[in-house]
Amino acid sequence: MEVLQKIKDLSQQKFFRYGVPFFVFVIGGSFGLKEFTRLRYEFSKQCPINPEMAEKHGVKMKKPGEVTLESEYEKIKKLDIDNWENIRGPRPWEENEQQPPSNKKTSAS
Repeated sequence: MEVLQKIKDLSQQKFFRYGVPFFVFVIGGSFGLKEFTRLRYEFSKQCPINPEMAEKHGVKMKKPGEVTLESEYEKIKKLDIDNWENIRGPRPWEENEQQPPSNKKTSAS
């Protein structure tokens, strides 16, 4: 009888009424989601792109070692980034006409 009383007392504590189910839900949900995502990728109909397949469809892919961070840095280093002009692009609600350069001063200013 004493064991049943201890179980009843434990079940009345807030941690066992609210905390334990919460932790079971969070930790169990994590493992459940892991299994669902594993199934998603295991039975996916899409396959990763390989260079031969891309070449067959007319896309030329570069080799992995061909483009490096250092080579791209050298290309960017050659660019003149101090002299540039900010050109406003058309908004979706505007017509697709060429916008006049906005750096000209008007007589009203």
